[in-house]
Amino acid sequence: MFGINGSEAIILLIIAVLVIGPKRLPDYAQKLANLVKEVRRMASGAREQIKEEVGVDLDDVDWKKLDPRQYDPRRIIREALLEDDEDHRKPVSTPAPAAVAAAAPPAPEIVRLAPGEAAPFDSEAT
Repeated sequence: MFGINGSEAIILLIIAVLVIGPKRLPDYAQKLANLVKEVRRMASGAREQIKEEVGVDLDDVDWKKLDPRQYDPRRIIREALLEDDEDHRKPVSTPAPAAVAAAAPPAPEIVRLAPGEAAPFDSEAT
């Protein structure tokens, strides 16, 4: 707890007794006990409020499934690619070549520059 071992805790208690004094020590011990009780009461109240708001029994939730350390992007992509979804497996029907030619826009005309002629410059294009 807080990186303090047993001998350090005893030394801190002795220093606290010397600093606080024997007359005020019972009052401070009572205040510490009340603080601990209040924190426990607040924690249990927060737990009950979460249970009420979530609505799901928190004991039934699979917390290991929601653990971010279980996130493996390779597995997620592999599962997505190997999904057995019927919509993805339907063959694509190809239209007739005449329909493709009729639907395609006409090709733009290519204008060749004469040798040594500079390319046109558009100052607004950059």
